[in-house]
Amino acid sequence: MEIIGRIKKLFEIQKFGSGFRKREIVLTTEEPYSQNILIEFIQDKVDLLENVKTKDKIKVFINIRGREWTNPEGITKYFNSIQGWKIEDTYTETSKKTSAISPSLSSDDFDDLPF
Repeated sequence: MEIIGRIKKLFEIQKFGSGFRKREIVLTTEEPYSQNILIEFIQDKVDLLENVKTKDKIKVFINIRGREWTNPEGITKYFNSIQGWKIEDTYTETSKKTSAISPSLSSDDFDDLPF
């Protein structure tokens, strides 16, 4: 899947004691009813955000992930996340520049999640 929009917010890199890294962006879609979509980049995919800045128009290739978690009280909760794995600059249709190409995420990329 992919989402096209402008970067509204670019958060700082989060680093956890386990070595897990995460960085999030908010991408505003350009449609009649625009949406602000939170997209996270994890581990080595964090590096894809090195050359982007607020207001850049980009195409983000994403995976939607779901996770089940049972809290200490025994209540099961479900979480969804949108994870970016590739970015393309979309300033001009004829000269798209690929910022980075990377393989799809594997299940190994999720072993270090902090919850």
